[in-house]
Amino acid sequence: MAEAVSPITRQVAKDDREDGTPSVDIRLEDVEDCLIYDRHGVSVPFKKLYQDGKSVIIFVRNFLCYSCEEYVEDLSKIPKEALEDADIRLVVIGQAAHYHIEPFCSLTGYPYEIYVDPERSIYQKLGMKREEKFNDSANRSPHVKSGMFMGQLKSIWRAMTSPVFDFQGDLHQQGGALIVGPGPRVHFYHCDTNRLDHMPITWLLQLAGVQQTLDFSDKPKIIDV
Repeated sequence: MAEAVSPITRQVAKDDREDGTPSVDIRLEDVEDCLIYDRHGVSVPFKKLYQDGKSVIIFVRNFLCYSCEEYVEDLSKIPKEALEDADIRLVVIGQAAHYHIEPFCSLTGYPYEIYVDPERSIYQKLGMKREEKFNDSANRSPHVKSGMFMGQLKSIWRAMTSPVFDFQGDLHQQGGALIVGPGPRVHFYHCDTNRLDHMPITWLLQLAGVQQTLDFSDKPKIIDV
């Protein structure tokens, strides 16, 4: 009897949704037993996230990154009923120590599942990049509101005022997005090329089967001076 192997998927970039250009292949069997840790430091194998249902899994650069903070702030706005109606799990994975999870959730208001991969084992085995590449023609993430200069100042200030002074992950590591399950069936995979290369949340959710249309546009606000 032939040995069963995990499905292979190809990466789809934001600009490749229609024409489907060549991409990176991944095999979930390479990462299914890698351990991730919750906010209490309790470990679970990565495959637990998708064994019994479909999951949208977001890998962030590091918890100090201003663009990741603002992206996760928008993830926190997703209504619980939208996920429940589509029967999907939303999961964020970082690469810091587990004790950074609670402050990050308090900062962003993120209420859903979150874990860390402090050794970056899954990041590396899924081929996520450890460098930034910027393309002038690339679309800016609709979820990042801060400019790069002010955003970096915010990140530095958070590092300096954190109870534990560290960078909460490898500063060069990029993130990505994965839609997978039930079982090792991969529906979508994307590697970020830089801090602004997040997949639009609405598009990810629609691809995962969420029927509601959510608006994450940056509405004009009245600021009292």
